[in-house]
Amino acid sequence: MSPKRATAYVGLSSVLAAWLATAAGLTVAPAPQEPPAPVSSVHAQQLADEIQVQATRLRERLAVAPAPRQPFRNPFAFSPRIAAPTRRAVAPAPAVDAADAPPPEPPLQLVGVAERKTDTGSIRTAMITADSDELFMLTEGETLGGRYRVKAVTETAVELTDLVTGASRRLVLR
Repeated sequence: MSPKRATAYVGLSSVLAAWLATAAGLTVAPAPQEPPAPVSSVHAQQLADEIQVQATRLRERLAVAPAPRQPFRNPFAFSPRIAAPTRRAVAPAPAVDAADAPPPEPPLQLVGVAERKTDTGSIRTAMITADSDELFMLTEGETLGGRYRVKAVTETAVELTDLVTGASRRLVLR
């Protein structure tokens, strides 16, 4: 820091300190207040009469006002219990052999469709995800996990054929 700058800082700080000291020592004399004018009893009586008239009008309007509707339910009270219907005995279903049942369908989701232009036309690729966080990129005719074959890929959906059951499954782009 140069001596000029140091001198400027010291000078400005001393001027600021002097100004604050003089401002703290000043007192402001309160402005003289006029005593409140005495309220005439005639004016007060007129004001009281006007208030009474307005209160009477308000009571008349409230007498004709519609009563508020009762609430449909009470949030602090339980509703009465409804008797449970009686249960009839149901004959047990015939046991299904686990080997005959088809395996459950895996959760699949279509997340996108890509299109590639070629000389013969356009080839669409379906992007499908499974719960295992795998991404499958399949075109028409390819198989998915040995369970599904891609039958058709459109702009917004993919048609899969189940190789186990022969059923058709459609995944739509969300």
